[in-house]
This record gives sequence, structure tokens and C-alpha cells, in this order.
Amino acid sequence: MRVDDERDDLIHRITQIQRDLGRAFARHQSPLFTSNLTMRQLKVVMVLAVHGSASGQELAHDLGVGLGTVTGIVDRLVAHGLVSRHEDPHDRRVRRVELTAEGAALIERIQDDGIQHYRRVLEHLDTDTLRALDMVVHRVRAVAEDLFGKEHDAV
Repeated sequence: MRVDDERDDLIHRITQIQRDLGRAFARHQSPLFTSNLTMRQLKVVMVLAVHGSASGQELAHDLGVGLGTVTGIVDRLVAHGLVSRHEDPHDRRVRRVELTAEGAALIERIQDDGIQHYRRVLEHLDTDTLRALDMVVHRVRAVAEDLFGKEHDAV
């Protein structure tokens, strides 16, 4: 087997395992699935969790939809109490959207739930395996930071 073929095979196997883990975790009642948010609403909440706030134009760009669509999505999220709108302090013509305390709490519950499931799996690994995994995930994070830049307070 050529080195490139082996690398492709390893990458395929690793990504398949990641998918399988995601499916296993999804079988449990996660706040991600019990939130009753549409995919687009969830995307807006996630974007705001990463960026802090965004204008309608920024959200439209991130979602790949028109401003009218974003307005409807944000209206429903405001009605759910997950986001709020406010005037941009640098440009009063622009309205910014940000998470409310309830929206931030939803993101935290989703993250905590995922971490809790992952932790349950890790607790069943021996110490040598955990040390090896620690080295690998640190290396993966370093490569991701090089490729995508450091994102503080990432989701």
C-alpha cells in the first residue's frame, strides 16, 4: 500500500469513527434535539455564540440566505427569548443581534451535554490510552489553529 493510500484510508477510518460517535451521542436526549429549533435557527444561535453579536447582513452572509429570511429567523428566536436586537453603537442604522442569557444557557447546555457523553467514554479508557489521546488531540488542535486561526470562545 502506498503512503498516500494508507493516509487516505486512515483519514477515512478516523472520520467514520467521528460520525459513529456523533450518532451514538445523538441517541440520548440532548438539549440540541429537544430545543425545537430549526436548523437555521440553531445556526444563528451558534454563530452568535462564536461571534458575540452580528448584524442582519452578517447573519445573511453566514447562512447564505437573504436579509428577509434572516429577519424571520431572528423574529422567531426573539419570540423564543434566545436572542435580542439592539442598535449598533458605531452605526445607529444597523441593528445587531446577540444571545440573551437564555440563549447563552442553551449553548452551554448543548456543550455540557456533549462533553458529559464524551467524558463517559474517556472514563473507560486506561491511562496509557488517555496519555496517547491527549498528545493526539493537542496536535490536532494545533493544526486546526494553524489552518483556521485561533478562535476564542469557540462553540
